[in-house]
Amino acid sequence: MAVEGRPPTPKSILRGHKAQVHAATFIRNNERLVTGDADGFIIAWDLTIMRPRAVWQAHENAILGIAGWGNDRIITHGRDNKLIVWKLTTDDEARMSTTLPLDPCTEPRPKPWMVHLLEVNTMNFCSFSYCPVSAPVLPGQEEGQSQDTAEEESKPGSELLIAVPNTLASEAIDIFHLPSQTRRHTVKLGDKNGMVMAVELFNQADSLTLVAGYENGLAIVAHRDPVRNDWVPLYQATCHSQPILSLSVSPGQDFFITSSADAVIAKHPLPAVVSQDRTTRRVTETQAPQVSESEESNGPVNAADKAVGKSLLGAALAKEKQNPSSQPKLPHEPHELQTQPLKTVNTKHAGQQSIEIRSDGLVFATAGWDSKVRVYSTKTLKEVAVLKWHQVGCYAVAFTDIAPKTSAPSINDRNLKATPSTTGTEPTETGFLGHGTIKSNVDKSLTVVPKLVELTVRDKRLRQAKTAHWLAAGSKDGKVSLWDVF
Repeated sequence: MAVEGRPPTPKSILRGHKAQVHAATFIRNNERLVTGDADGFIIAWDLTIMRPRAVWQAHENAILGIAGWGNDRIITHGRDNKLIVWKLTTDDEARMSTTLPLDPCTEPRPKPWMVHLLEVNTMNFCSFSYCPVSAPVLPGQEEGQSQDTAEEESKPGSELLIAVPNTLASEAIDIFHLPSQTRRHTVKLGDKNGMVMAVELFNQADSLTLVAGYENGLAIVAHRDPVRNDWVPLYQATCHSQPILSLSVSPGQDFFITSSADAVIAKHPLPAVVSQDRTTRRVTETQAPQVSESEESNGPVNAADKAVGKSLLGAALAKEKQNPSSQPKLPHEPHELQTQPLKTVNTKHAGQQSIEIRSDGLVFATAGWDSKVRVYSTKTLKEVAVLKWHQVGCYAVAFTDIAPKTSAPSINDRNLKATPSTTGTEPTETGFLGHGTIKSNVDKSLTVVPKLVELTVRDKRLRQAKTAHWLAAGSKDGKVSLWDVF
């Protein structure tokens, strides 16, 4: 983006919001960018033509968060105490209005089909978090649920868990289930931490893990223990002197990063959680020698082997009795609480929010109250880019999903077989040298990618939209800047 030492400039500017942009996210494999403003308006931008495809007022107050659910649903969270799931497909966009909030509109804008609506607490300025259900039936599921409903909800991608601040206690967190729209859990991890300011909910080792940031600068990681039927804290640390504004969990679920109203950015560990099945398997393997001893005492075996086996087994059992700490921990035993962050950095730039880690886990971005978007390295927390275009504060950032890089296929991957001739043929990285006879056994399932010259203009734009490394930034001026970084 930077040429001859000049500062980077955005690839495109999306103008249309009348109020400040509070949330942004990419959906449908990066074909659409959905943004929400302080007046409750939602705009779905078509990134192939940089024009709106759907505009409607989803809430009567400011938008707190937006997320995509599959290819046909959008979740919006507003400060009108509502969380709504909308159905918006490509066909549905044909009947939607494209008149931007900035432009006068005499007729009411149509709204998409409302699939679900949850009455939630939005006084905390805390956006929701969601994750798919890892199992068809969760502990605490309603007993009156019919079998047909259970089968329908057990389909992949058909169930979600939504985490939002509790309606009555601002320091607690409610976890709702969709599509049943019932509350499954209420998590309270302290009484003196102030309001919940940021949450992340995700599956880890086939169980739920919750990360929460509080008003007093405390970050907590809690894991739901299915045996104890309770939430067990695994990590907590206070790295900020001001309320936590946002947090983001790495794609590998091995760390998370927090930002605050102060100038500190902190990188925290995510303690590994061992699933119940793995723990049970380890305990069973440890108990296997005891079963062997019982079988050995009842079966006809060689006397010398029997003596050796008993002596080795007896020594091992005696050592385990003397050292109870060496016994494998059962799932219901308490976990060790960690309190040390991985790294903290004083950036000297207060008010960085809307942290988002890119899908490859290499960099993350923040939206600054000083109108700058900053990109940092997740490994060192060092600033690697400063994106300056807006003249007023930025409130939202969003990355596109980046496909992981794959190494070049080897000769074995290509399934090539060569019959060398008398002149000699040598296999290389790109094929074979010489004039030998080559027999190709290429997998017929491989897709042939057409040349760019054979693509239509629309296909080229669609390919550009899906493959570009977009970084979107929403600002107080109602504009959205699109940057093609790294």
